[in-house]
Amino acid sequence: ESSSHLPAPENVEIYSYNFESLLRWSPVLVENGSVLYTAHYKTGFYDEWSDMGCAQTPRTQCSFPPEIRRRRWTLELRVRAELGARASAWVHTAPFVAERNTTLGPPRVNSVSASPDSLLVSVSPPFTPEHGDVLRYHVSYWENTTSPTENKLSESKTLFQIGNLKESTLYCFSIQVQLKIYSGHFLQGEQSAPECHRTALS
Repeated sequence: ESSSHLPAPENVEIYSYNFESLLRWSPVLVENGSVLYTAHYKTGFYDEWSDMGCAQTPRTQCSFPPEIRRRRWTLELRVRAELGARASAWVHTAPFVAERNTTLGPPRVNSVSASPDSLLVSVSPPFTPEHGDVLRYHVSYWENTTSPTENKLSESKTLFQIGNLKESTLYCFSIQVQLKIYSGHFLQGEQSAPECHRTALS
């Protein structure tokens, strides 16, 4: 009897970066034949499973279809392995809400222009903002010396100034984005890699 049972996929997880989300899992290995996979989703307010557009696929991942790319929806996903007429048990994910569970990458630094006492920094958010989004850019900066002391500032605009700097001095900075979410909390993004610029000579 047990020979007709197929092992279920393992390491089933939702990977979500900058609100681009996919379901992924480890391949199920069998002696002969190639295993296919089917994935479904259901939302918090409609208790019925729907096809994700990944039915009997050989791939071990499935992107979220456009109709469920909603930041505040609660989603549950499931996947199973299939081989001929045999199918494994379904493996379910924990409830997923993109706004709480996605990872925000670092903002992109577009340009830096130096004057004697400041650096003017232009950034872009790591994802396309939706209408009404409240974003903050958290900036850490320091003079590139043997014992740098770190300073911080928080900006809501994508063009801002790091001021009160010494002339002709090398300063480094790193930025992370924070997105205000429905609960009133801020979702913290990843820090950008530090970059260093020298202020101008007056």
